[in-house]
Amino acid sequence: MTDFIRKRLVIGNWKMHGTSVQNAALLSSLGDYAGSAELAVCVPFPYLAQASQSLEGSAISWGAQDVSAHAQGAYTGEVSAAMLADFTCRWVLVGHSERRAYHGETDALVADKTQAAIGAGLTPVVCIGETLAEREAGRLQEVMLRQLDQVLALGGDALSRIVLAYEPVWAIGTGQSATPELAQEAHAFIRAQLERAGQPQVRVLYGGSVNAANAASLFEMPDIDGALVGGASLQAQEFLRIAAS
Repeated sequence: MTDFIRKRLVIGNWKMHGTSVQNAALLSSLGDYAGSAELAVCVPFPYLAQASQSLEGSAISWGAQDVSAHAQGAYTGEVSAAMLADFTCRWVLVGHSERRAYHGETDALVADKTQAAIGAGLTPVVCIGETLAEREAGRLQEVMLRQLDQVLALGGDALSRIVLAYEPVWAIGTGQSATPELAQEAHAFIRAQLERAGQPQVRVLYGGSVNAANAASLFEMPDIDGALVGGASLQAQEFLRIAAS
């Protein structure tokens, strides 16, 4: 099997947090980043212009937290991939567990959004992960296969242009991160599916209460290529320490 060097990627997901004043201070504190890991932030839609203006010319890229599966039309409240590209976004989160749980997003819709993002030149960060009940029932692999199936079906060219993020739902925002060994087990399973699809170089991030205290031990695992960071990404120094771990 060919070995690939997968550069570490750390993405901050601000979720529904921030004001223009708060963001200005946070973005200013991040703007001089010069570490070896690739660093990015995914901000709420109203602040994409602010992120673009603040981070342009820096080593930090930016993106959005969701995207419509539709290119244009009468879809009130939706934001298209082309609109995100207007703000020179590089990334967009797709299928985050909060979108799946609170907005009823299906695996088919996640695949459609993934394809829409790729079509506009964005890199979709496709999120998958199990609930505590599913893990305790021994359904981890079944759930991940179901969530991956329609994305894998998009084919090798599409897969080569995505990032995957494994986020166990029971660890998101709870302070309860998966142990490095549990996270690695899930990542190794995901990696095996990517290898079968001929795309072993696709990066797989871990998300779920990542902080500066646990990041280094997670990053030591061979199939964990970085992190999707929630609350800790709102604190500049904490976020930078994660990137440096």
